[in-house]
Amino acid sequence: MSLKIDGDHTRFKDIVRGKIKENLRKYIQKGEMIGKQGKDRISIPVPSIELPRFRFGHRDMGGVGQGEGDVGDVLQPGQVEPGDGGAGQAGEAPGEHSIEVDVTMEELALLLGEELELPNIQPKGAEKIENRKLKYTGINTAGPESLRHFKRTFKQALRRSIASGEYNPSHPMIIPNRSDRRYRTFKEIIEPQANAVIIYMMDVSGSMGDEQKEIVRIESFWLDTWLRSQYKGIESRYIIHDAMAKEVDRETFFHTRESGGTMISSAYKLCWKLIEDNYPVSDWNIYPFHFSDGDNWSADDSSQCVALLREKMLPAVNMFCYGQVESPYGSGQFIKDLKEAFPNMEESRVLTSEIKDKDAIYGSIRDFLGSGL
Repeated sequence: MSLKIDGDHTRFKDIVRGKIKENLRKYIQKGEMIGKQGKDRISIPVPSIELPRFRFGHRDMGGVGQGEGDVGDVLQPGQVEPGDGGAGQAGEAPGEHSIEVDVTMEELALLLGEELELPNIQPKGAEKIENRKLKYTGINTAGPESLRHFKRTFKQALRRSIASGEYNPSHPMIIPNRSDRRYRTFKEIIEPQANAVIIYMMDVSGSMGDEQKEIVRIESFWLDTWLRSQYKGIESRYIIHDAMAKEVDRETFFHTRESGGTMISSAYKLCWKLIEDNYPVSDWNIYPFHFSDGDNWSADDSSQCVALLREKMLPAVNMFCYGQVESPYGSGQFIKDLKEAFPNMEESRVLTSEIKDKDAIYGSIRDFLGSGL
């Protein structure tokens, strides 16, 4: 019976997995599931799943080929009673419903990689950073009091009390002595670990509206999901800019509305300062993502951005990604400047993507992550 249940459960999981893959493009376009994210799991609405089964009708309802009529008669669709006007009465049958299924972020990343055919990333610096953790391995009769195992200690005292005849069921009192004490033992495990940092930059000037920021929020969730599946240790930093740049927390990053002009170089300067101060290039895998509508203060500032990328940031990062979100108020010029400055983008590790609307998020993720850098 247990083996049958295990087999049915595995089959059900495969069906759910197939449903999620089938609707993944729709999930990527919508941001509603991001609000249902827990620490390690996320709730995904999938269509109600009907498992195949035989359904028996009532015996008095007839069956196939029964009832009035002769061989060769043309079957007609059901007729509407006079006065109905083509509209039937309210039905009793339930409509189609969705169920919410919890999946781990790791499973979600795997589905994303399979559907978009994303190559696994080969991290740099894997042997440079070591992750040290303690693993409890057993029980000993000696150790520090902070590691005393109270349950094991009490059980040992109870066992000794019963064996010596001291235990009185009417008045149970167990007092552990020194020989009863049990302590956890542990060993230190050292694992090589590749660390990564994602630095998100976003234009929050007046031309970037709520719709454009929602696109950035959805895409950054999926970028995060994939990159976290590739690295054990990862950090995220957030920079907003108009004519000036500043570092903020995640909540501020996605909900700030500014006005005024745009000076992209201010964000790139702050991004480089974060890298220089906190993330040694030999040890860290660095992923800057910049989102803007492509409007910049001047051609001179765009030239300064190109120089910052070429001379400082590109030699240090795994790749630099620029996503241009279409806006009715932005000129869209900056992506043209990048393509002109870096004609062979994959070799220079500059990746660009034009994101016209939420439907374009799916392709944009592949633009950024499809190189496996």
